[in-house]
Amino acid sequence: MTQAVSTLPHVAAPASRGLSRWEFWGRLFVVPYLLVFVVFVLYPVGYGLWLARHPASYSKLFDDPIFFRSAVNTIVFLVVAINLKMVAALVLSGFFIKTRWWIKALSVLFILPWAVPSIPTILSVRFMLNPEWGVINSVIFRLTGLDGPNWLNDPTLALSFSMLMHIWKSLPFWTLILVAGRLSIPSEQYEAASVDGASNWQKFRFITWPAMRTLYVTSTILSAIWTLGDFNSVYLLTGGGPADLTHVLATLGIRYLRLDQMDVAMASIVVALPLVLPLVYFMMKRLSK
Repeated sequence: MTQAVSTLPHVAAPASRGLSRWEFWGRLFVVPYLLVFVVFVLYPVGYGLWLARHPASYSKLFDDPIFFRSAVNTIVFLVVAINLKMVAALVLSGFFIKTRWWIKALSVLFILPWAVPSIPTILSVRFMLNPEWGVINSVIFRLTGLDGPNWLNDPTLALSFSMLMHIWKSLPFWTLILVAGRLSIPSEQYEAASVDGASNWQKFRFITWPAMRTLYVTSTILSAIWTLGDFNSVYLLTGGGPADLTHVLATLGIRYLRLDQMDVAMASIVVALPLVLPLVYFMMKRLSK
């Protein structure tokens, strides 16, 4: 007992030390990122919530029939465009993993819509759909002698073209994600299935889909989050027209800004949070598994 007690004074507490050189420079390099985050993310979000704090802003928003039309358009856009895009990406990912040389060359052209900027590509499609001098109606007139329709003057057609633009622009990205998922599946599983006489559908059902299901669902949720904030496909193609009937929640705020109604514009963004937050929650829940 005496020997144990005598050894206690020799047990020294760990000495506190200052930051090492690497820790100092590491924290210093984080400071610019924090400043950018505070100035360009935290402050705008906080300022927008502060502008949308008055209940009267939401009363004006809910009294506007354009808001409910925009909410319905947003739901239709999410349900139709995202599912078509992800199903097409899943099918095309099986096509682009093949090793033929012409498929590899075609994949370079396939990725161009995603790689080029949105403004010139979407505006070029808008010019093509012009009823008077657009390329599409010009071809129709030369072939049939009849005038083509005013494509963007019909709300259903205009919203459909906006969804097609969104699918066309973002499809290459999600196809590449799913291609990477397919390439991570061991080829030995397909070889064993071929030996057992499995068909292509059986290989997909019992090998490909179980291995890619988590990636597919996660990509779909992330795509929905990004689509809620995508205003290019609608605003650049239709401008919300005709008669403000093709607005989605991402473009509705711009409409109110043009009407000099800043508080209502911010309120239109805040009311989209019930759609965004559940998606973010499920996204983080899946990533934490």
